[in-house]
Amino acid sequence: MKQKKNIGAKLLPNLPPGSILSEIRKFMEVENVPLFRFVQLVTSLQRGTEKFQDVKELPENVRQLLVSRFGETPLPLNPVLVQSAEQVEKVLFETQTKAYVETVHSRYRAGWSSVCISSQAGCNLGCAFCATGATGFTCNLSADEICAQVVHSLWQKLPDSISFMGMGEALANPHFFEALNVLTSDGYGSFSPRRVTVSTVGFAPNLHRLTTEYPQVNVTLSVHSPFAEQRMELIPLEHRFSLKENLSILNQHTIKTHRKVYLAYLLISGVNDSIIHLKALEKLVKSQKRPELFHVNVIAYNNAVGAKSDYKAPTEKNIIEFVSELRVRGISATRRQQFGASIDAACGQLYAKNFL
Repeated sequence: MKQKKNIGAKLLPNLPPGSILSEIRKFMEVENVPLFRFVQLVTSLQRGTEKFQDVKELPENVRQLLVSRFGETPLPLNPVLVQSAEQVEKVLFETQTKAYVETVHSRYRAGWSSVCISSQAGCNLGCAFCATGATGFTCNLSADEICAQVVHSLWQKLPDSISFMGMGEALANPHFFEALNVLTSDGYGSFSPRRVTVSTVGFAPNLHRLTTEYPQVNVTLSVHSPFAEQRMELIPLEHRFSLKENLSILNQHTIKTHRKVYLAYLLISGVNDSIIHLKALEKLVKSQKRPELFHVNVIAYNNAVGAKSDYKAPTEKNIIEFVSELRVRGISATRRQQFGASIDAACGQLYAKNFL
């Protein structure tokens, strides 16, 4: 038993105080439950177990102890609606405080899967193209609520990768780094940071912290216009943290790590798809310290509830030509693959519609 305790301590480092797993671990220690039992609990949760009573590896008295202290389940999210389309499942979750968020699970033909998770219920940044911003801000999700979207039994198995591209601005959530710590810690989420992508519209202070503390995490910065004045209309956060400031942080990141970063460019018909925009985007990328490490992901605008009514999706021809012209000009660029537009699960479409 002593050997198992040591193994458990090595596999499962201490978590930030306040998280549900941290509280459970502390409780089990107080109740003199061997640490390897906590390891068994965590392993069972990783496999998709939801209720303490279903963790058959634990003795009945331990399960009863946990139920009496924490209730039937440690999971802080309740799925209330599941929608499916080809290669995609979108789940509407209800938190214990009655906030609602959506999570998207995608399956790729190559055999791997990804989960796009939310960090906030709603958003207060007011991006003009985004349905989430149109709902307003309800609350920041806790670290537990963020992590629970990844390990939920609905996915049947842990996804291969995680993207913080759901509802809200992850870097504006003070609990984000706690969640990232859990997801990438050995024995808990155990995800390689290289399997995690964080998308931001440019919350510069925490972008700097992210690239400093988690240099292996993939970073996507939303650009959407190479012109500051227009970008302010699309992304009001430009008023506080400019694209130039955010690119300066990414420049230092690429110099230090030699890792590729991604620039998201949402293509909106008649708004930012002109040859003038394309040339300015080319100039922007080529002006970086390591331009070969800046990759442009071109995303077709999706009709989004609450977005500006005159925004339209580009034609297939325009998307292909825009990406091709960037490549001709020496810019690394691809069109981002998207699923789920038919169920409002694509980029910019999440808004927990059933509870507006």
